[in-house]
Amino acid sequence: MDLPVVVGVDGSQPSLHAVDWAADEAALRGLPLRVVYASLWERYERAVFPTSGDRSEQILNGVFVAAAAERARKRIPDLKVAIQVIPDGPTPVLVREARHASLLVLGSRGRGDVSELLLGSVSLTVAGQADCPVVVVRGGHDDGDRTHRRIVLGIGEEAASTNAVRFALEEAERRGAPLEAIRAWRRPAHQTIEHPLLAGEPAHAYEQQAVDMLEAALREAPAGVELHKRTAEGSARTVLLDASHGADLLVVGARRRPGHFGLQLGRVAHTVLHHAACPVAVVPEPV
Repeated sequence: MDLPVVVGVDGSQPSLHAVDWAADEAALRGLPLRVVYASLWERYERAVFPTSGDRSEQILNGVFVAAAAERARKRIPDLKVAIQVIPDGPTPVLVREARHASLLVLGSRGRGDVSELLLGSVSLTVAGQADCPVVVVRGGHDDGDRTHRRIVLGIGEEAASTNAVRFALEEAERRGAPLEAIRAWRRPAHQTIEHPLLAGEPAHAYEQQAVDMLEAALREAPAGVELHKRTAEGSARTVLLDASHGADLLVVGARRRPGHFGLQLGRVAHTVLHHAACPVAVVPEPV
């Protein structure tokens, strides 16, 4: 059975942008869309940041989820859309939904006066625990823009990028978009370009190692994907944030350690989820 694309909604504008992105992605994959609302989301929100007003009846009646589903149907008329209101907090709901999804899509912010901090904590936790790839829709996703310009892939250490590479290649192939694969490299802190004995050849060795890692990670790339390989000196976080400008999607891997609970995101994934200029896909990688 084909697993659906799942999108979590909370009634905020960013979550509606996530619905748009999820609907487009479901159509590209030929999969149904499942729109999920955690009915205790507002209780969670008020427990951290109390607000005035009572919207409990709206939540229980599924107003937000129904509106989101209608938005998806208008955007993609032939799309199969299912809705679900689940009486639990957002994090456990979304982590459970990820077990039966091909992809989980979230907005970058939620409702409330300090909404980015609130929903950011949910998105970060879910991205660090989910069993399927998680896309957090960041940047200026235009409701009417379905052009696909570029997919960016961050190549991590050794086999830690296997699933992310596969995911990025499949995304590029189904979109007909070029894939830019990037491996950042840095010389050890004690080596500087100002030191005449350490410049040149040692730096070339580190760069060549990055080139070799790129080649190894992408050796099975399908011939139909337009592939651009690039190495860049600097921190992976800085390099990928720069590359996210003008991209449709930034893909990074995140290791999953069996038996470990809580946040399982590295510094790179954590940073790009907070600051990237485009949607970010976090793909779970086994250790």
